[in-house]
Amino acid sequence: MPREPRGHGSAEVRSARLALAGRGWVEAEPARLEPARAEPARLELARAEPDRPYLAGAELARSEPASVGLPRQDLAEVEFVVIDLETTGWSPEAAAITEIAAVRVCGGRRLGEFSSLINPGVPVPPGIEDLTGISDWMLAAAPRLAAVLPGLLAFADGCVLVAHNAPFDVGFLSAACAECGLAWPGFTVLDTVMLARRVMDPDEVPDCKLGTLAGFFRARTAPSHRALADARSTADVLGWLIRRLAHRGVRTASQLSAWPDVVA
Repeated sequence: MPREPRGHGSAEVRSARLALAGRGWVEAEPARLEPARAEPARLELARAEPDRPYLAGAELARSEPASVGLPRQDLAEVEFVVIDLETTGWSPEAAAITEIAAVRVCGGRRLGEFSSLINPGVPVPPGIEDLTGISDWMLAAAPRLAAVLPGLLAFADGCVLVAHNAPFDVGFLSAACAECGLAWPGFTVLDTVMLARRVMDPDEVPDCKLGTLAGFFRARTAPSHRALADARSTADVLGWLIRRLAHRGVRTASQLSAWPDVVA
């Protein structure tokens, strides 16, 4: 939904929260943001055990990037980061991100969560507000994209990225990296829409929309056009799709490379 961007005044950062495998929330220190630039959020660890790898922010940023690909590793042992975005429209050239969420999973277990509203610096169109419930008022005190994006990339470091209709989310995230002067890490990306089309029988579901699949599999979280709920729902759907892969003899990550529409 193209529109001309309008200026936006400075705002207080709302504390971004990161759940670490049930070990507590990591919160970003509030900082004053100006429209032209965003100060990076400073993250501190809360009750994280020294030997646990599910850290965020500065700690993960200082770690060496892990090799991301599709090794000959059982799918139950692969760490996935399931992402979902809410935006002001449908194209990264004409719209902005309003909410980011990610859920880190392995073997069907949720290891951690990352979630933050984003002040896009432009108004939320009425139709998008009706769809998501995200309003200009909610975003007025949220951090700008440049303050949140590095934490998300650190959270997903070393994992296979997953999204439902991945070209949409990855398109916005790669454009966001370019806007913020960050290199896109070149994640291996798995699209659950395309995976579902491969493993679901046509007579089981009428389509492969997230709501349809979540209802069919009785996901623990129903999608609601909010980033964290939709990421949780997609993570549950991913778990069930991986179970179906096993029944079809697909048990390792490297086997998925035969389906370039599913993994890129």
